[in-house]
Amino acid sequence: MAEAFKFELVSPERLLVSEDVEYVIIPGTEGEMTVMARHAPVMTTVKPGVVTVKAASGAEARYVVFGGFADILPEGCTLLAESAVAVKDIDRADLTRRIGEAREDVADAKDEIARTKAEQYLAHLSTLESALAA
Repeated sequence: MAEAFKFELVSPERLLVSEDVEYVIIPGTEGEMTVMARHAPVMTTVKPGVVTVKAASGAEARYVVFGGFADILPEGCTLLAESAVAVKDIDRADLTRRIGEAREDVADAKDEIARTKAEQYLAHLSTLESALAA
């Protein structure tokens, strides 16, 4: 069994995870990284993707995050996400409906700013959809 360390996943809405874990896989902007106890200190930005958390108890959980940054120290890791949701909490029917609406918003955009905003939202929803497929 790997040595445990403290991990916290925080979104603006709430604290999603605060527990001892064996490892965390983070989608860093420079590439995916696995964090374990006694990791060298580093701070990294996080891109939209899936964070995998293996608790010290052995349970594994997955969370979709939409950017943020992670502060990694030998004794722990804190990931501050712009937005995050547990994969198990995603409603597939609602997600499918929202993706359809987002595609319509992209097609109906009146200017470049509106189109860019709609495309970003659609990309976030697509990240959620891929997390469900994995």
